[in-house]
Amino acid sequence: MTPPRRLTPLRQVQTDVLDVSYYEAGPADGRPVVLLHGYPYDIHSFVDVAPWLAEEGCRVIVPYLRGHGCTAFRDLRTPRSGQQAALAVDVLQLLDALEVPHAVLAGYDWGGRAACIAAALWPDRVTGLVSVNGYLIQDIAASARPLRPDLEAGLWYFFYFLTERGRAGLENHRRGVAEVIWRRNSPEWEFDPAVLDRAAAAFVNPDYVEVVLHSYRHRMGAAPGAAAYTLVERALAAQPAITVPTVTLDGTADGNFPARTGEPDASLFTGPRRHHLVEGAGHHLPFEAPVAFTDAVLEVLEMAGLSR
Repeated sequence: MTPPRRLTPLRQVQTDVLDVSYYEAGPADGRPVVLLHGYPYDIHSFVDVAPWLAEEGCRVIVPYLRGHGCTAFRDLRTPRSGQQAALAVDVLQLLDALEVPHAVLAGYDWGGRAACIAAALWPDRVTGLVSVNGYLIQDIAASARPLRPDLEAGLWYFFYFLTERGRAGLENHRRGVAEVIWRRNSPEWEFDPAVLDRAAAAFVNPDYVEVVLHSYRHRMGAAPGAAAYTLVERALAAQPAITVPTVTLDGTADGNFPARTGEPDASLFTGPRRHHLVEGAGHHLPFEAPVAFTDAVLEVLEMAGLSR
């Protein structure tokens, strides 16, 4: 069997906090597009999307998020925060390090959240936004409100990671935990075990467990945020509106986040926004439906007046 393709070669760049590992393709003077992966996934979520966008003349940048792949903290004393503000500030600092004044940000899950935050708080740096599952900025004050029981069941790992048993489980079964989440998130996606192996290689990062645990503990109101992100989190508590041109996507086969019409969060997008349903796609939408995701990026470029 042919091994799954990889995004290579990787590059490294230093930000204030991280040594970021990333893939880049396309012309250096192309329209910048940053593709942001989720948890528990990696940059290969965009293994088809990235080269297609490069062929369309985009400068495509695909970073490993903190705690993943070869992205490393520069200082042992830096808190291994996984909170939403940290992920968004990482994106902003990556743009600074690469001397990219503004870019389209496109992502899902953790990456979609980082993109939404950057678009809401620093719209001058964000040309446009593509977000799977709509508005993803967490309302941490509302974290105690229960969802429907069937939806709560799909979020089992949120509660598992609150415990020290969950810490040990994630430490010892990184690939196994991811596999269970993948199957629940995308029940119609029959993935090759080698594809999971490729992603799981990114979980060997020494900071992976701490970053993941903090992400879920913070969003559930069970862990304090890092002091460096206090002001950003305070701004996010107000659920700021997104004003930049936006395309949102929902997969009709997302096992944890049922597809919606775009109406429930419409008031949080005050700029141009289009919403599309992607038939048969699960939560790992850029990988499962790369044509739809690529088209969404090109659509938001057109909305921003940057079509080729």
